[in-house]
Amino acid sequence: MIIETIFSTLDEAGSPNFAPMGVAWGGDYLTVRPYRSTHTCRNLLSNGYGVVNLSDDVLAYVRCGLYHEVLPHFPAKSIPGVVFQETCSWREIEVISRSGSDERAELRCRVLHAGRQKDFLGFCRSGSAVIEAAILATRLDRRDLRTTAEKLDHYGEIVEKTGDEPEKQAFRLIRDYVRKKGER
Repeated sequence: MIIETIFSTLDEAGSPNFAPMGVAWGGDYLTVRPYRSTHTCRNLLSNGYGVVNLSDDVLAYVRCGLYHEVLPHFPAKSIPGVVFQETCSWREIEVISRSGSDERAELRCRVLHAGRQKDFLGFCRSGSAVIEAAILATRLDRRDLRTTAEKLDHYGEIVEKTGDEPEKQAFRLIRDYVRKKGER
């Protein structure tokens, strides 16, 4: 099962990077498959550590995934890394094996520490629609614009019907991002 998370890593200078990342979930071991061209992949391959943040904050997914914002954070407990301040719970991980393809790495990781701040209740319908729309927006270069626009319209209807202000704000940011990318 793939769980959508906010993944944090440190670069060689110690600066944090946050990115949405699907993680193959397991008890003491997790598998991540980042694209090799990403900061997340480069950081994991260079230092071998990361933090998997389980968050219900859809705006944070959009801000770090599309706008590359450094989210508020605090130091990890057992590894060189940072934890997203508003996370529900997190796993501090160490890469133990590497494989994959030219396009994507496949990194098997051992959980070294687990922390918790609050229960993760899941996403409401609009939250799930925002997450799917954000994933779609990160892959614009692999999709045709017409299909993307149709899917965004569908997700937008869900957000308008069922969302609160954070979901609506996150969706507006996604629309702005897609519109700006389409103008290029």
